[in-house]
Amino acid sequence: MSAVHPLRSLGQRIVILGPSNAGKSTLAAALGRKLGIEVIHLDQLHHQPNTNWVPRPREEFVTLQRLAMQGDAWVMDGNYSGLFEERLARATGAIVLDDGHWQRTGRYLRRTMFERQRIGNLEGNKDSLKWSMLHWVFVASRPNGARYRQIIKSSGLPYVFCRSLRQVRELYVAWDLSRPRRDH
Repeated sequence: MSAVHPLRSLGQRIVILGPSNAGKSTLAAALGRKLGIEVIHLDQLHHQPNTNWVPRPREEFVTLQRLAMQGDAWVMDGNYSGLFEERLARATGAIVLDDGHWQRTGRYLRRTMFERQRIGNLEGNKDSLKWSMLHWVFVASRPNGARYRQIIKSSGLPYVFCRSLRQVRELYVAWDLSRPRRDH
């Protein structure tokens, strides 16, 4: 993990990036609670509620993200790289999570099959196991963590990189964060 900056050094508009199922939404919820600021899960803006992850029309998503970014203080988790530039221009700090693809695949299976009310899920959760998503998590998204680290390094923002679950746990301890309660 890069040196753990004091949480306050990341400011009041923090973006969290990382491959699918890396723990972005859970960390965002913990940070939002600790800082007393709004948490924005981009997956919830990108997808229509009460669906099995059906995307909104692109312009609707772009508009929702732009509205969300207008606030003075937020934690925003999600990637959607087509909108990185706008998001990073407004952000005051960044966190990149990137643990192993085996761990992320296990999280995807657990979340999809057993955690119906997980953090960051869509309203009306109609999630189902998808082979395309398994392929995305296990194979296709593998290089994304390194790509996100490079983007954040070149952004000029203060940042923290966590390359393992152990490093994420260290971050929770260093910043005195508590894991959000999960309702099943």
